[in-house]
Amino acid sequence: MMKEANINYWDERADLAAAFQWAARLNMHEAVANHFSLAVNDTGTQFLINPNQVHFSRIKASDLLLLDANDTDALNTPNAPDPTAWGLHGSIHRLCPHARCVMHTHSIWSTVLACMADSSLPPIDQNTATFFNRYLVDDSFGGLAFESEGIRCAQMLSDPTKKVMIMGNHGVLVVGRSVADTFNRLYYFERAAETYVRALQTGQKLRVLSDEIAEKTAQELDDYPGQAEAHLSEIRMILDRENSDYAS
Repeated sequence: MMKEANINYWDERADLAAAFQWAARLNMHEAVANHFSLAVNDTGTQFLINPNQVHFSRIKASDLLLLDANDTDALNTPNAPDPTAWGLHGSIHRLCPHARCVMHTHSIWSTVLACMADSSLPPIDQNTATFFNRYLVDDSFGGLAFESEGIRCAQMLSDPTKKVMIMGNHGVLVVGRSVADTFNRLYYFERAAETYVRALQTGQKLRVLSDEIAEKTAQELDDYPGQAEAHLSEIRMILDRENSDYAS
């Protein structure tokens, strides 16, 4: 683990801590598992991540670990990260510099989708169309995300246009350029997965958009002006109004 005289990257820490606490509020967490990370240097190898086995709802800016993906001794320090967090997030930050922020959860609707024999997400509404041609499905689950599994997953993320990995038999992993960008994508993917699964539960034939309209919609939403930043800003304002300790 990197040594630092002072708490660095305070704005980034506060954004990430807010995302943790809000994910818990939305029930998109799982006990003391799952991890969010954010690269803070130009090459993407130094990153912030949640401390080992702390509930999302309690994570504060000052709690976040600052790690170096190239540190071969990271798991041998007194305040070491969770081994699967290191295996998955460390590998992605080392091998995929375009993935500045990485969020992995076992949120229920995304995980239900990941457990289906066909884990694809057809464009049946605006939210599902958001991800048209912008996700990949990993159908080679190999157990807990220790380093070899993390490297395998990282290698699948080499295409920067694929910003969501539906992790078959596991959950979902989302990447982006910032905390705001990535959390917004995670939120909308969970909503999209819920819409699709609930639509299937009706047993009715689905109204699927054409590829042309799905791609047009996705392009229109790729960089919808300021939405992701406004989403995170509103979350932080709500937490501030409630006197949350996320930014401490």
